[in-house]
Amino acid sequence: MTEQKPPGIAWDAWIEQQIREADEQEAFEKLPGFGRPLPGLEAGYDPDWWVKQFVQREGVSVLPPALELLRKVERVLADLSRLRTEAQVREQLVALNAEIAKVNARTLEGPATRLGVLDVDSIIKEWKARRLAP
Repeated sequence: MTEQKPPGIAWDAWIEQQIREADEQEAFEKLPGFGRPLPGLEAGYDPDWWVKQFVQREGVSVLPPALELLRKVERVLADLSRLRTEAQVREQLVALNAEIAKVNARTLEGPATRLGVLDVDSIIKEWKARRLAP
């Protein structure tokens, strides 16, 4: 439980005393990141730093659904080369097609989607050709 400030001591003096005692007990050395520079100091001051960190940390999307889907399609297509089997590739593409169809049917705000469902067989054919290439 946090110790209460004793009467008759100024807040800043009491806080400084707690910091000094913790430093003497080497409590700060047990904290993660001790001895390393604070991240992001070289970027300069940004009044929206906390919002940007939150969006990045939590993976929050601020894009309209159509643009977010376009990003996802690019990401999935780029990652196909890492998959080992045709079944894995097909599974990814079928799931992506289902998502494309859902967004195309429901997008009411933001820019219109310009994506149609993907041709799974032709993408798999390209995937196989890339795997066989030296």
